[in-house]
Amino acid sequence: MHRTLHSPLRRYLTSFSSLLLISACCGQDFLLAGHKQPDKATGIVFLDSNQNGTRDADEPGIPGVKVSNGREVVACDQHGHYELPVDDDTILFVIKPSGYRTVIDALNIPRGYYIHKPAGSPKLDFPGVAPTGPLPASVDFPLYHSPEPAAFDVIFFGDPQPRNQQEVDFIAHDVVEELVGAKAAFGVTLGDILFDDLTLFDNFNRALSHIGVPWYNVIGNHDINYASENDELSDETYERVYGPPYFSFDYGPVHFIAVDDIHWMRDGQKKLYRTGLSEEQLTFIENDLKHVPQDRLVVAMMHIPLVKSTPWIEPRRERLLRILETREHCISLAGHTHHHEHVLMNNNDGWKGSRPHHHIINVTVCGAWWSGKPDEQGIPHSMCADGTPNGYTIMHFDGQKYLLDYKAARRDQREQIRITAPESAPLAEAANVEFRANAFNAIPGALVQFRLNDGPWHTMTKTENEPDPVFQQLVNEEKQLGDQLPWRKLPAPMACPHLWKASLGTVSTPGNHLIQVKVTNPNGQILEGHRTIRVE
Repeated sequence: MHRTLHSPLRRYLTSFSSLLLISACCGQDFLLAGHKQPDKATGIVFLDSNQNGTRDADEPGIPGVKVSNGREVVACDQHGHYELPVDDDTILFVIKPSGYRTVIDALNIPRGYYIHKPAGSPKLDFPGVAPTGPLPASVDFPLYHSPEPAAFDVIFFGDPQPRNQQEVDFIAHDVVEELVGAKAAFGVTLGDILFDDLTLFDNFNRALSHIGVPWYNVIGNHDINYASENDELSDETYERVYGPPYFSFDYGPVHFIAVDDIHWMRDGQKKLYRTGLSEEQLTFIENDLKHVPQDRLVVAMMHIPLVKSTPWIEPRRERLLRILETREHCISLAGHTHHHEHVLMNNNDGWKGSRPHHHIINVTVCGAWWSGKPDEQGIPHSMCADGTPNGYTIMHFDGQKYLLDYKAARRDQREQIRITAPESAPLAEAANVEFRANAFNAIPGALVQFRLNDGPWHTMTKTENEPDPVFQQLVNEEKQLGDQLPWRKLPAPMACPHLWKASLGTVSTPGNHLIQVKVTNPNGQILEGHRTIRVE
């Protein structure tokens, strides 16, 4: 199931189109001798009662379950039977229904798919899929009963992006260890699972397996095979490790879609990526959502954001937005930009829906690419360029409702706001002392207030085009050290999208005073932060 058709099949379809044109002009029928027509895959989705992975005579098919070839989506009949066209480069996958699970391997990776590549992948820098041989007479998918409540949690990782084994170990110590035994339904990596070295997939998967929940993966621009000359072969290694590069599934009352928005291409002598979806994938999403009731929340998960990112192949972005706009309840998440931000997309962003679309650019596990001074455990602080500490998020779902919690790696859950203020100030000047509050998980429209000690609450002012002061200071300190840093250099600061400022105001007495900041998000979520300042 590739984003576009392989060259032989493309040439065949081009010839076929030409013959149809000739036939229409000449009024003749042409026999296409020697051209292989697409095969039909058939199979059963069944309840694997004894959990042996094989359908036994007494194990019933499950009616109504959806199966896809990456384009068409069909519902199984009353006996659990389905039929789909396949070519020599197809991945069939079951769209997991609520109340069931697919096969999950020893590393907690869901395996509800079958790869059909009779000749296997071509030889590239990193190995792809081995030859699968002829299409089986029946491609069956086992499912297992699995209770799924309406309220559940999902862990989201943006860009773990390790470039070597040392950085895989950073991930294990920085975020995996504190998540062991987490009460989440499953986890998702939002692309850039790795940083170009695709030999690390197995070790990465082993590290994450200790969390102990099923783990889905979205493909990112650093997860593809750069040796490929075209987009259709760029994800062969990813497919060997994880299966289809785009897919969907239900959990409880929520429908999840994993989107492949990486388009690998050649521009003259240069190979590069752009943001785009194949027409085949867009058709799959359209067909998939036809089977999803309007009262269900749809969560689209992708790597590159719908906004503020590498230029999209615009017609395909437009079609994706038009599809998502048909949903009454829809949100989306992405990674890629290595900062954390909530965006409410409107007409200025190309969104034409009746209400704004909530698009979340998720904090990254690697922060700023594992850069910055290492701490006492040897792990770089790797603060994101907007001042957000590296970490992950946990989304709480309950029917159509959802709430995203941000979590800084190895820090207290209460660390949601960083207040930057002087250590001390003279009493005579204290009223004019400015401070900043970086509310990492603030949503546009949030009410941000502060008070000194137990005084009245005052509204803070959103900054415009200012970097986080702590991140700026770290960058300045690196510059003073020169070019021979003993660690990886931090990136340039960015304008922080969730930074507020205020002055202390009247301070009547010297002493140690407490600055309290409260953020009330439009969804009612409250974030709090505190910092002391000494007035002399």
